Amino acid sequence: MFHSIKGKLTEKREDGMCILTGGIEWDITVSRNTSIQLPETGNDCRIFVYLYHREDKLALFGFHTIQEKRLFLNLLKVEGIGPSLGIKILSGITPAQFIKALEIQDMEVLTGIPGLGKKTAQKIILTLAGKLSMEESGNKVHADIIKALTGMGFDAQQARKAVTAAASEIDEASLNKEEYEKKLLKAALTRLGKS
Repeated sequence: MFHSIKGKLTEKREDGMCILTGGIEWDITVSRNTSIQLPETGNDCRIFVYLYHREDKLALFGFHTIQEKRLFLNLLKVEGIGPSLGIKILSGITPAQFIKALEIQDMEVLTGIPGLGKKTAQKIILTLAGKLSMEESGNKVHADIIKALTGMGFDAQQARKAVTAAASEIDEASLNKEEYEKKLLKAALTRLGKS
């Protein structure tokens, strides 16, 4: 129903925000990661939103990026995860880190997220592993390399796993974009060659 709201930021909290648009001030629940990304109060901003509607509850949840919103919606597909836990998960990890952990089924990272126990982490892996792409995390370099590998004839899921695993071993910050792409592609090809 709602995709995003644009207006003046009137209040900012660790777990929420208020935005004024067209004479209406909206109170929106957000993750800690989204709250950190918001501008100072008084500035204009745009927030992607999801309207949660049940007989006894009506709430707006907001996200700084479309990738975070997509990940939130995917988390709601997991049995036992409602909007509150979904926001709590997104407060403890970025979409890119979450998808990386999901692809290599890293239980240590997932259970390290506040509020996420072993059983729920296992349910997340069973429900979502292999179904979220790097594009969900907003990492275009990873998405481009996966596309290139599938173009070479590799299975898409295997290519995703190889890129995720290879990326976790490369220090991206020490390389420029071109060097990182080359190194990541080479490392992913090496992994795929072994499998």
